[in-house]
Amino acid sequence: MKILFTICGRAGSKGIKNKNIIDFLEYPLPFYTVSVIELYKKQNPDLYCDVVLNTDSKELMDLFTNKLNFSVDIIERKENLGLDNTPKIEVIKNCYEVMKNKKLIDYDLVVDLDITSPLRTVSDVSNLINMKLDDGATDIVFSVTASRRNPYFNMVKKTDHGYGRVITSDYNARQEAPEVFDMNASLYAYSPDFLVQRKGIFDGKCEAIVMQDTAVLDLDHESDLELMQVIAEFLYRKQVEYGEVRENIMNILK
Repeated sequence: MKILFTICGRAGSKGIKNKNIIDFLEYPLPFYTVSVIELYKKQNPDLYCDVVLNTDSKELMDLFTNKLNFSVDIIERKENLGLDNTPKIEVIKNCYEVMKNKKLIDYDLVVDLDITSPLRTVSDVSNLINMKLDDGATDIVFSVTASRRNPYFNMVKKTDHGYGRVITSDYNARQEAPEVFDMNASLYAYSPDFLVQRKGIFDGKCEAIVMQDTAVLDLDHESDLELMQVIAEFLYRKQVEYGEVRENIMNILK
């Protein structure tokens, strides 16, 4: 089994300055992603794994090159893949094509981990990969959490006639409504054949793993970062699997 792990990060940020290289509880934010990959590799020594960073940020490249004692290939992102409207799946596809040609390897799986979602465990990564491998007909597996709101019951939208449910229904209790989930933008596992077809995520057969709801916020403002660090500090202290990811960062530093 040959797995390509991808880490993708653009230069700069409109919400939080230098979001992809900012410190998170004393360590650079992307090192939490590298740490969980390194732990997964340790626990699965029989698997062949490559790790690649795709970025247009010189600072992020320097951080990986000068601070990490862990093998990560680096792809300098092309300008046309760094636009505001560039789908991330195109960047992941570029990672796969470049690494396949560079290493002369036919990868069985491409796994993307989002830099701005540090709250994940090795079990989450394992569950994602195992689900993808167990069902060969699935094109992509992504991570979700149980939704706090339900469009069939307690989510509303503004209409010409006032506010109404997002999805029209007669459900009187949340328990009656169909179960829905939030995509938490943390983990994705792709079939290489699906990636090269240049399709969107939902053009293929999708499955999902359910992760613990850690109230992860999209890092768009400084306050989001502050709140996430409060949550992370609690989880690192109270739950072993989260804590080991942070503790392992010391092992991957030069």
